[in-house]
Amino acid sequence: MDHYRPTLQIPIILAVLIAAFAHVPGLAAQEMVSRPSLDSVRSDTAPTLDGDVLNDPAWSNVAPTTDFTQKTPDQGQPASERTEVYVSYTADTLYFGVVCYDRDPSGIIVADSRRDSPLDETDSFQIILDTYRDELTGFVFGTNPAGIEYDGQVTREGEGGVFSDGGFNKNWDGVWEVRTTTSELGWTAEFAIPFRTIRYPSGDNQSWSLNMQRNIRRRNEQSFWAPVPVQFSLYRLALAGTLSGLTVPSQRNFKLMPFVVGSTVDSEGAGVERDLDFGIDLKYSITPSLTLDATVNTDFAHVEADELQVNLDRFNLFYPEKRPFFLENAGSFSVGVPQEVELFFSRRIGIGPSGEIIPITAGARVSGKAAGRYNVGALYMRTEGIDGVNNENDFAVVRVSRDFPNRSSFGGIIVSREGRGGVDSENDFNRTYGIDGRWGIGEYGLVQGFVAQTETPGVEGDEYAYRLGGSYDSAKWSFSTNYTEVADDFNPEVGFLSRRGYRKPDAFILHRIRPKDFWGLLEIRPHVSYRGYWDFEGFQETGYLHVDTHWEWRSAYELHTGVNFTREGVKDAFEIYPDVIVPPGTYDHSEAQIVFMTDQGAPVAFNIRTVIGGFFGGDRISATPAFRFRLGETFNTELSWSTNDIDLPGGAFRTNLGRLRLSYSFSTLISLQALVQYNDRDDLWAANLRFAWLRSANTGLHVVYNEVEDIQGTGIVIPNRSLVVKYSYLFDVLK
Repeated sequence: MDHYRPTLQIPIILAVLIAAFAHVPGLAAQEMVSRPSLDSVRSDTAPTLDGDVLNDPAWSNVAPTTDFTQKTPDQGQPASERTEVYVSYTADTLYFGVVCYDRDPSGIIVADSRRDSPLDETDSFQIILDTYRDELTGFVFGTNPAGIEYDGQVTREGEGGVFSDGGFNKNWDGVWEVRTTTSELGWTAEFAIPFRTIRYPSGDNQSWSLNMQRNIRRRNEQSFWAPVPVQFSLYRLALAGTLSGLTVPSQRNFKLMPFVVGSTVDSEGAGVERDLDFGIDLKYSITPSLTLDATVNTDFAHVEADELQVNLDRFNLFYPEKRPFFLENAGSFSVGVPQEVELFFSRRIGIGPSGEIIPITAGARVSGKAAGRYNVGALYMRTEGIDGVNNENDFAVVRVSRDFPNRSSFGGIIVSREGRGGVDSENDFNRTYGIDGRWGIGEYGLVQGFVAQTETPGVEGDEYAYRLGGSYDSAKWSFSTNYTEVADDFNPEVGFLSRRGYRKPDAFILHRIRPKDFWGLLEIRPHVSYRGYWDFEGFQETGYLHVDTHWEWRSAYELHTGVNFTREGVKDAFEIYPDVIVPPGTYDHSEAQIVFMTDQGAPVAFNIRTVIGGFFGGDRISATPAFRFRLGETFNTELSWSTNDIDLPGGAFRTNLGRLRLSYSFSTLISLQALVQYNDRDDLWAANLRFAWLRSANTGLHVVYNEVEDIQGTGIVIPNRSLVVKYSYLFDVLK
């Protein structure tokens, strides 16, 4: 294996096999299920938004749709409880009335009442609207019996299968309302979605793609209005039904969101600093399909702190973006391999190399659809300079892609950073160019990839990266294969690289087995995956072969039993722990892996992941238990602890990383949250407390307290305590 040099022939051959499988009768053909359709009803009278659907005369002339089909636990069977959905609209708002009948209302589970809290572990109802009918993008609106507002944007159909990286952004916060009630019949909900909140094509009379999902958590049941196979989710828009008869208004949307921020920061060595600042965000519909977002004196003080991580390797850690301005429409700018090779990574804007907060002077983004199936995105941001950290910088991103039938698309991206004010400003820049595409083959096949090039002054080596791969995802079988290559000098300064200079093949295959009556099992998922990294001299730096079986019971308990065969090729010695050195060499090991979880929707839930085996010439025992407890929908807590007990030839050590989350919801709009973390490797503990009193679209009052102590190389510059109070208000100018 040391001399194996992967080539591009592997994914090309397998992509051809995927195309062949996609056209084998009986193996790849989707069952011919007629997609449901629903006619919306125009009304001059809006429903009274109180959640009482059955007693509201506004719904009396609307015929409900009722047929929902299970995805789990009994694929293809009618839902165990009746669901009625009424749809009507007025001149400016789309309404959904939902009646979730339940023969045992005492068994309804409500897990949380915070805005955008997850809907998987609770009784819930979700709606997805594909207004362009491109089968790739959509808007999601959801709630649970507590009446929370849950919304988000889907891009690239959520990236296909349930095991792939997400193309769903739940940080999109639209202006809409929902109200719910619970009674002896079950629970009901009324949604009011203003047309100006969403985007759609030009034209008065329209039909949109629609699907709806109901969860009955105590039965681990998911049912859909338009049936969805077990391997897909609500985001599989090619399977959605049709909502027709809509006479929509011309898009008029102009919102202003001014804010004021007061802060007190106590930093070691710098004393106490107090500040009062102002800013404003703007949203304007240029056309029905294109939206301008602008920000001045941008502030992200209310955003939750990063989760701490322990690095036991020699590669870069990935911290996800959490700032709302960058998260909205983030999927439009996504090109590359998530968390590995990302051509644009917005955390490079406004955050310094060691975690410093760099003020953002202003920025703007235009995103949406143009000329039918063209997706357009343009972003510009300017950041201030900080002495000893960075110069003033201008960041720009331009992204254009074209949608084609059957989940296919082709596009390009340009990412630029231009330094200003430095001694050598003419050579202070970096640019990234990329093209990408995806080709849907049949119902289940997909081939996709990208090619990219960077431009960096003074760099004379190769600056390219590319990836090509294919996947196949049917009800019983899923497999994928990819080949990625990143040149030594590929340098996307406004992107993310986990490592440089490698060739990487990877593959994955999974089989789904659904026993009819065997130990109460719902599904068994045996699977095998492999990934390997070689440098350009043929030296293998990483090899990982994973053989596993997931056992999922109808009770929602799960057990994963696996074994891993690993290889780590270390070219240069590195310090894995203070005074513990891993010398150069090739380390081959095996390890056992066990994952166990109870019903995560229960008031008390537990899960644990344990790995035992070899590690860099020694041994490792790793355990990550997590305990969750909730009282109704108001109080939620989760305590997790990750420990690694490692014995290497160069020394023995132990790492511990603890994390405690607490949240209390006074109502669906008022909440208190806490995140407390401890990392003994870096001798660091951190606390993040956030109080929110929200109005619409996540605006309102935010009070945030942060405390960080004993920082040693964690990416945060100095210990500090800070108290931030932020108030924002939404002016819907054209309402």
